[in-house]
Amino acid sequence: VKLQTLWRCANVMAIDRMGYTDHGPTHVKIVSNVALKILRILVDKKVVPSIVKNYGMKNEDAEVVVVLGSIFHDLGMTVAREGHVLYGALIASEFIEKYLQHIYSEEERTIILSEVLHAVVSHEDPIKPLTVEAGIVRIADALDMEEGRARIPFQAGKVDIHSVSALSIEKVNIQEGEQKPVTIKITMSNSAGIFQIDELLKPRIENSGLQNYIHVVAEITGERERKIIDKFEI
Repeated sequence: VKLQTLWRCANVMAIDRMGYTDHGPTHVKIVSNVALKILRILVDKKVVPSIVKNYGMKNEDAEVVVVLGSIFHDLGMTVAREGHVLYGALIASEFIEKYLQHIYSEEERTIILSEVLHAVVSHEDPIKPLTVEAGIVRIADALDMEEGRARIPFQAGKVDIHSVSALSIEKVNIQEGEQKPVTIKITMSNSAGIFQIDELLKPRIENSGLQNYIHVVAEITGERERKIIDKFEI
């Protein structure tokens, strides 16, 4: 109940008070699924997760890190947008200790806690991710860009390049790649979606430490672009 309520509070702060996109349970479920998919593809392609390389733990433990990092990465929005990564790390610590208490030894819990908190605080600049798992969470967060996430602020009257470009993104598909281990295929209904990819996703990938493993392909569906707005004034 407490975690669900915190997600609700994060959305009140993000959507109702700031006019931002969803930062609650729907967002974290999408990020968790995307992060897990990227991790499993990388592992299949012989990329070794940092918790395995540095601590001799298992690939399954890396999955725990990326899922928990995804679940908790935006909890700090309950406090404020500025500094939310640090607030989120503080809030997450309590839950992680509780959830893992009967699953891992104290040493293992401490390692996983450290790795999850690093993923939380490095999912946005200025802190750079130094682990495979944290880099995955950073990228997965940016991949929740399909049009449904932008519909709330757009319908509330927030018409800007962020909302319009997000409404242009129809589908994000994660799959095994040929040029690089992971291919992210993005379909758009309007070329405004390039803003989401070039200005938001590209910097996340470039600063994730995983840029050598990720290939992004964006395509516009249909012969004609979909009109999103009729007029824009300032």
